[in-house]
Amino acid sequence: MEKRKKRSKNSSSLMYIKKNWQLYVVFMMPAFLLTLVFKYLPIGGILMAFKAYNPRLGIWGSNWVGVKNFSRFISSPDFAGYLLNTLKLSIYGLLWGFPVPVILALLLNRINSKKVKKNIQLVLYAPNFISVIVLCGMVFIFLSPIGPVNKILGTSINFMTMPEAFRSIYIASGIWQGAGWASIMYTAALSNASQELTEAAIIDGADVLRQIRHVDIPAIKSIIVIQFILQAGNIMSLGFEKAYALQTSMNIPASEIIPTYVYKLGLQLGDYSFSTAVGLFNSVINVILLLMVNGIVKQFNEGEGL
Repeated sequence: MEKRKKRSKNSSSLMYIKKNWQLYVVFMMPAFLLTLVFKYLPIGGILMAFKAYNPRLGIWGSNWVGVKNFSRFISSPDFAGYLLNTLKLSIYGLLWGFPVPVILALLLNRINSKKVKKNIQLVLYAPNFISVIVLCGMVFIFLSPIGPVNKILGTSINFMTMPEAFRSIYIASGIWQGAGWASIMYTAALSNASQELTEAAIIDGADVLRQIRHVDIPAIKSIIVIQFILQAGNIMSLGFEKAYALQTSMNIPASEIIPTYVYKLGLQLGDYSFSTAVGLFNSVINVILLLMVNGIVKQFNEGEGL
């Protein structure tokens, strides 16, 4: 009976779509055109990575050079440094930043007062709406030799000129800005968690930590896995804006990453072919990492019988 109901429901839905296909076309056309123009058509620009691009000749008229641009980047003496800087910023940011939204959501879920919870959420979400440039300006002010951090420490250190401090500054400011907003989905999932399990755990004498371990975390485990896969797949996709805005002539050994290198080559120096090749190399590494992380998580879930 259930199968028949599903079939009849599906057939009626198909009949409705066939009858009103013009409406679907009208509503879907803007989204389709935007996706086509801004997502698929620019893919043709990848050809520049394999050519000696000349704006006067265009992409199709420029000379084909094959993998020469990739060889130039890989054989560059700066290649290892840029790659390591990018990986360190991304991996350390993932390791330190990923657990923070989960912890915030678990803590917020323990607040019984709705008013207090709402006020805390407002404070935590607010930094997400600060632009990257404004955030970087605040970081420069706070960490300047006469800034509040040095006044608290009783020192006059210019932290922004120290290469060894750049990664900590970059990651810490990113956590402060995005952790609260990233905790929204975990908070929403916890609000739908079974209250009966929590009450049963309390009756059995489980303390708060055990309740979190055996009730709250299993409720958001699937979301944690999905978010981890997505973030791990974007390890090489650091935006150049923040790193470039926090960059000084003194911290370049740690702050020069592949995206800032591509920006300087492509937009400032006009070496479009080489910058496209570097960006494509970055994207390929991203895809490989995404597949690897997805495979590892899949094996882990299968091992646990999920």
